[in-house]
Amino acid sequence: MHELLIDDYDYPLPDDRIAKYPLEQRDLSKLLIWRNGEITDEAFTNLPNYLPSDSLLVFNNTRVIRARLLFQKATGANIEIFILEPNTPSDYALNFQQTCECSWYCVVGNLKKWKSGELQMPVFINGIQVDLKAEHIGDSPFSEVIRFSWNNQNFNFSDIIDAAGKIPIPPYLHRDADENDNTRYQTIYSKIKGSVAAPTAGLHFTGEVFDSLKQRGIKLLETTLHVGAGTFQPVKSSSVSDHEMHTEHMIIGRSVVETLLAHTGTIIAVGTTSVRTLESIYWLGCKFSANPTITPDDFTVMQWEPYNSESELSKHDSLKAILRFMDDNGLDHLHASTQIIIVPGYSFRIIDGLITNFHQPKSTLLLLISAFVGNDWKGIYDHALTHDYRFLSYGDSNLYLKNKSAILTFV
Repeated sequence: MHELLIDDYDYPLPDDRIAKYPLEQRDLSKLLIWRNGEITDEAFTNLPNYLPSDSLLVFNNTRVIRARLLFQKATGANIEIFILEPNTPSDYALNFQQTCECSWYCVVGNLKKWKSGELQMPVFINGIQVDLKAEHIGDSPFSEVIRFSWNNQNFNFSDIIDAAGKIPIPPYLHRDADENDNTRYQTIYSKIKGSVAAPTAGLHFTGEVFDSLKQRGIKLLETTLHVGAGTFQPVKSSSVSDHEMHTEHMIIGRSVVETLLAHTGTIIAVGTTSVRTLESIYWLGCKFSANPTITPDDFTVMQWEPYNSESELSKHDSLKAILRFMDDNGLDHLHASTQIIIVPGYSFRIIDGLITNFHQPKSTLLLLISAFVGNDWKGIYDHALTHDYRFLSYGDSNLYLKNKSAILTFV
């Protein structure tokens, strides 16, 4: 599987098939349903009717932050700072609570124009001016380390970026974010700040859809994985084995593990980020089972770890190992990270189904879809292109159900 060629996961995507703006109503998007090779065209509002009655839907409740900060030097040069993940403090929640200064790993646009010194920006919060400063204090292999400071301790960093930043809509939209994006590029259930890209499969859900799910007895579960900018990074190497997968951070609550352990029916991930979270939870459980004294520095799933592991641990035993570790260490949640790459040949340990959008050619997300549906991805995407589906973040949706146990009599 390491010798997969990315050219085999390409398809023609005309620019006019990319949804540049969201639909006026979230749940009026189209829904392509794939069940064991059969395709059905539907509307997303009817999603609950196509789910097995024993389904557990797992959502990513991360919230997109206003990660784009636009500074201007005295010379007039524009410098864009795109904050990626916290440096000091490294915990997201603690960083957002800082009331004086903090630092982040960032991508800096027009960095060559910023040789030295501080950048400054006036920020207005409830009519009060706060002076925000940015200082370049170091670098890492893929980003710059920027320290932010401000002169009013009544406001924390979360307040600052909410007032000063812009929502980082995907670069392939080729437009600036507008006011509508501030709400539409968030799921209605987003809670935990930290993402620089939305878990877009969740953008289709509305209160009415949730009501319908509950009426059918579908169980719902929330996890948290903060989506990084690397989700938009295409695979540039000819061989997938040469691609370095980005790292994303997860918060795993005890109740999440307990629910997964107790549920005996179908588990459906809402979005590829939920897939990465759930499958990474399994591999973390394998780590805890093999080494009960593991330290937080090792709470991570490396890119190729699942393929190099000889673990035959069952889902039940993996989840039990996590709960034992939590019990032994008095924890109710874990902070962990994952670099997992899911490609054809991967054996899914947790999920039985997937709700997602249509993804970019030659992307790791398309590789994940192919891992789940096999070569059928080509027919699925051909069908979507010839049946007027809208693509990418603001586009239409898919429901993939593979196991025979997931087929039901529709109501």
